[in-house]
Amino acid sequence: MTSSSPDPSVIAMPNGHRVGALLEGRVAVISGAGRERGIGKATAKLFAAHGASVALLDLDEAEVQTAAADLAAAGANAIGITCDVSQPDSCRAAIERVLAWPKSRGRIDILVNNAGLTQRKRVADISLEDYSRITEVVLAGTLRLSQAVMPAMRSQRAGSIICISSMSAQQGGGVFGGAHYCAAKAGVLGLVRAMARELGPDGIRANAITPGLILTDFSRSGATDESKHAIAKDWPLGRAGDPAEIAGACLFLASDLSSYVTGVTLDVNGGAYMR
Repeated sequence: MTSSSPDPSVIAMPNGHRVGALLEGRVAVISGAGRERGIGKATAKLFAAHGASVALLDLDEAEVQTAAADLAAAGANAIGITCDVSQPDSCRAAIERVLAWPKSRGRIDILVNNAGLTQRKRVADISLEDYSRITEVVLAGTLRLSQAVMPAMRSQRAGSIICISSMSAQQGGGVFGGAHYCAAKAGVLGLVRAMARELGPDGIRANAITPGLILTDFSRSGATDESKHAIAKDWPLGRAGDPAEIAGACLFLASDLSSYVTGVTLDVNGGAYMR
């Protein structure tokens, strides 16, 4: 965290004491949660601080096992599961493992669709293979994992599905990736609204978050934190965001604080894009 940005996990547990555990007894599944400096792991950490049992999913087995072990060492109920969201069988198998995990008690209360893939290419240079590769992870992967948790949530008559989109979807780029990435992330926003409309009668809420420039290693572009802050210096808050600040938005949408909120797109971008 930068000195000027708050840490929601500290707010949740000042001086080591839990205050208002918003997710006590709930089970959360978070995809793309293996990377050390990532939104997924930050979200898993914050959810665990608020009492949730967390299942971390990621394509990289070593990273996701390390991430889950880190949380477990801090006292969380956490499990790491390898999952390729571009493969339907992998999504189904991962959710079956979560439901069989003793700490889940056969429940899944929250899904955070965070797994992503980006590629920097100009429109004229995007091949069909490029388009398919990005879309299979970003958009189809979000659909597949959501489909995999729906039976459990429907049987509970309750659940919260949170999908991480991007400010790039709203303004046609400017954060990460090419036009195919923007299109896939924009598709996530439409999918969220459709799921909210269809699943609402089953007690399932679906919402999206559109992060702006965040201090993660997602793009693997070699950009430093300092260069990202420099890009953001003229935005209203004058800095790039921290993964924990996206995690805080996820916590709101996962908890009963947002019990009457569904189908929304929550912008978390420091004022870089306003609607």
